Amino acid sequence: MNPSLKKQILSIASFSEKEIETIDSCFEYEKFNAKEYLSLMGKISNKIFFIIEGLARVYYLKDGKEITTYLSCDDGFIASYSSFINQSVSFENIQCIEDCKVLSITFEKMQFLYNEIPNWERVGRILAEQNYLCMADRVLKLQMIPAKEKYQTFLASAPAKIIQRTPLIYIASFLGITPESLSRIRQDIS
Repeated sequence: MNPSLKKQILSIASFSEKEIETIDSCFEYEKFNAKEYLSLMGKISNKIFFIIEGLARVYYLKDGKEITTYLSCDDGFIASYSSFINQSVSFENIQCIEDCKVLSITFEKMQFLYNEIPNWERVGRILAEQNYLCMADRVLKLQMIPAKEKYQTFLASAPAKIIQRTPLIYIASFLGITPESLSRIRQDIS
């Protein structure tokens, strides 16, 4: 099993070596090029991805504009969780910002692990809770915090790779501000 994925899983729950082998057998290694999509809106999102290496974003379209809602990089999970959990059509795209190496698990294999390994339900619950908290926190910040503070919070909390390698247009969209405002804030801070 990939050491980073194993570390993430074991930080949530404990598993025997046999259970780890079973979990490992449910993940598939995949490679994607920059700009490729892991998941498309209008289709059912059937996978959760663990990024071994790379950078990806979740976004939706509003009035023809791309609105970035989530950014993830090395050792992070990414999915269109609502579509995945409900097995309903996704309103989001998941796109690689740069080349990505990922491990993916399908909805069916998640269900298999829930049935076979009782502690796996804890992993699923924690991932869902973390996603919910991230989204709730983002909504609160978008509505209540001034743009400069949003950016400073982003700088303090996001992984360095996301800060350094994500195009500013995606960061501005994620923060709910215009690229021009982000440029002014960046000049003001430096």
